[in-house]
Amino acid sequence: MPLRWYKDVSNSRHAAHLSHDEPPAAPHARTQAPYLSIRHPMDKPYSPSSERNRTPILTVLQQHLTRRLNLLEIGSGTGQHAVYFAAAMPHLRWQTSDVAQNLPGIQQWLDEAALSNTPAPLALDVSLPLAAEVLQTRYDAVYTANTLHIMSWEEVQHLFAALPMLLTENALLIIYGPFNYKGKFTSESNAQFDASLRSTQPHRGIRDFEAVEALALTAGLRLLEDVSMPANNRCLIWRKMSVGEALGARVVRPDAEPPGATAA
Repeated sequence: MPLRWYKDVSNSRHAAHLSHDEPPAAPHARTQAPYLSIRHPMDKPYSPSSERNRTPILTVLQQHLTRRLNLLEIGSGTGQHAVYFAAAMPHLRWQTSDVAQNLPGIQQWLDEAALSNTPAPLALDVSLPLAAEVLQTRYDAVYTANTLHIMSWEEVQHLFAALPMLLTENALLIIYGPFNYKGKFTSESNAQFDASLRSTQPHRGIRDFEAVEALALTAGLRLLEDVSMPANNRCLIWRKMSVGEALGARVVRPDAEPPGATAA
């Protein structure tokens, strides 16, 4: 079943928060983004959680993207993050992407903001071969938020396998969301959130950091920072290595200690 890129309405690891913002996703939610049931006063798709988490995420992004010029956001959801981050970093061309059915909602946010650094969104489904319009540009940064726990593990693998075709040398990969370490949840609320995901769609779930790090290393990426974020989330930043660095890189053991975390 093709991945439908989107953010859960709550964007929270606390299972209880799912009922606060929106009822849990129905079994076939992958065919329609749940945030689309919430409408902005201007009749745009709207995610309250994107309003809540945008400031701490921006703090991290500004520390790493000051010298980056061309970023691809994978799974742009409503488009709220895109307009907020692009407005705060006008030097950066912020390219949104999502499955085709979600592009009109993203375009609404882009049109209203009318920023010069947010081109029209691209159609991108990670379970399918990358389209020519996606491949025609190389990016010096890729960003995605709250997508890995929505994908199947096979789709996570497809995502990382595609990154070498998208990234320039020394490009950054930035992923926001919850992660397990050494096979363990970092909080009881994360465990509850994972159970709620798997109860309706067993292919979903919080991913193990070590398994994701192994995919990143295979894709030629070296971890730069693991930042602690509110609500038991993380912000992971990798850099694309040179060929020489990649050849000398050491594979991360499955039982490796979690990397040192830095408070956002």
